[in-house]
Amino acid sequence: MPKITYIDPQGTARTVEAEIGSTVMENAIKNGIPGIEAECGGACACATCHVYVDEAWRARTGEPSPMEEDMLDFGFDVRSNSRLSCQIKMTAELDGLVVRTPERQG
Repeated sequence: MPKITYIDPQGTARTVEAEIGSTVMENAIKNGIPGIEAECGGACACATCHVYVDEAWRARTGEPSPMEEDMLDFGFDVRSNSRLSCQIKMTAELDGLVVRTPERQG
């Protein structure tokens, strides 16, 4: 199973195993990762699962869709590497993915 490492604003890293085909958000919720609220349940209808994708992983996770970009407008401290974790599907190629959670969600 591929692994995802979530790093909180204080620098605490938590690594979890993820099922291929699941989203970064689903794995955060399943494993009780703090900082991922996911109020809409993964429907890309809010910005409460906002993460910063580590620069080394940006090309592999891809760019946000236009709908995701619209939702990111509601996020807190949006940056060039911001993504909604509900829109990143896990693949074998994403084994080792590193994301950071913002200080707070939008």
